[in-house]
Amino acid sequence: MAASRNMGCVKLSADELTTNFTSGPWAEKYPPILTIAQAADMLQVPVGTLRFWRTTGRLNGCSRRYGRVLRFYRDRLVRWFFEGEGRRGA
Repeated sequence: MAASRNMGCVKLSADELTTNFTSGPWAEKYPPILTIAQAADMLQVPVGTLRFWRTTGRLNGCSRRYGRVLRFYRDRLVRWFFEGEGRRGA
């Protein structure tokens, strides 16, 4: 019998969300608009996982396609990841 995991969400304040990205190496490495490679690196997940989450509708409001270019909104993505909004199993 497999053990079920109960993963709680972490609520982030607006200040907590932006503090790490205001200055320093994180601000330079992860600008407000991210490529899929930057978004995957920031969340420490494979690019394929982000593509899967997006195509299954889990990242609604976190990304935008401009023709062939896919971009992610950093703050929305971080909030979604930690707060579990719209995530299955979260």
